[in-house]
Amino acid sequence: MKKLARLALATLSCVAALLPLQGNAQNGYPNKPIRVIVPFAAGSTTDIIARAIADKMGASLGQPLVVDNRGGASGTIGQAAVATAAPDGYTIMIHSSSHTVSPSTFAKLPFDTVGDFAGITPISSLSNVLVIAPSKNIKTLGELLSAARAKPGSLNFASAGQGSATHLNAEKFKMAANIQATNIPFKGSAEAVTEVMAGRVDYYFSPVAPVIGQIKSGQLLALAVGSPRRTGALPDVPTTAEAGVPGSEFNFWIGMMAPAKTPRDIVNRLHDEVVKALAAPDVKERFAKLGADAWTLKPEQFDAYIKDEIASNAKLVKAAGLQPQ
Repeated sequence: MKKLARLALATLSCVAALLPLQGNAQNGYPNKPIRVIVPFAAGSTTDIIARAIADKMGASLGQPLVVDNRGGASGTIGQAAVATAAPDGYTIMIHSSSHTVSPSTFAKLPFDTVGDFAGITPISSLSNVLVIAPSKNIKTLGELLSAARAKPGSLNFASAGQGSATHLNAEKFKMAANIQATNIPFKGSAEAVTEVMAGRVDYYFSPVAPVIGQIKSGQLLALAVGSPRRTGALPDVPTTAEAGVPGSEFNFWIGMMAPAKTPRDIVNRLHDEVVKALAAPDVKERFAKLGADAWTLKPEQFDAYIKDEIASNAKLVKAAGLQPQ
């Protein structure tokens, strides 16, 4: 008995000795660069927002945040890379609300959208703006609807991938407006914008960020924004509801996530660093130019929001008659 007691005491002593070391290891986070996977191409809105806060967070954390673009398959390639990464805080993801769409638009995913990710916080909410090339000679949303109804099925629209948030926004608009149009999916916003500007695709519900310059230079016309409220970046552009299509509003957001088993203290640290970065005057100024509104939630609140939005988007996908890929 005495021998067992001595053995137990020795074991407890070893464990006690290790605990401070583990605590110090966690307190030392991060001690190397953090990879930020963006599941869309460079130049996309998600990429622009990620880079807008990465430098600020890196300076505060003492380690760089390195953006790694993994575009394709409506964001699911990048999502899969994060879902299978080591849950140590050195691989995180900045994704859009497409994250909550893919469970309904893909017949099978190589990850569990809820179970394989830990929400850190939303970063921003943005308005999608319906843009069209001036060469189309359509100057208002009413004229676009007239053209669509004159020749049903003749129009097409761009999206940043089948099942992306930009695709779902356009589908919701189609249903509310009672028109027919065909989705032309691309790998990201940059390609979609290029094709719309060239007139090869008729219109695009683009996040404001990648098209604000082209709108101001006259290369694209903004007919309406798909959000519930007007955006400060384009205050004279009406919402789709104001322009005559009620029920077409769509909430587009960008947020940060990590692999599901990432330690909670690291998740909370990253959450606090995002909040700190968003409060910086230069980040606020940059977001204003992008038409992005800062938006944060506690990690557990973000997890609950994602779960609820997956359910609501599933209803929208079903109502739109979209078939899972």
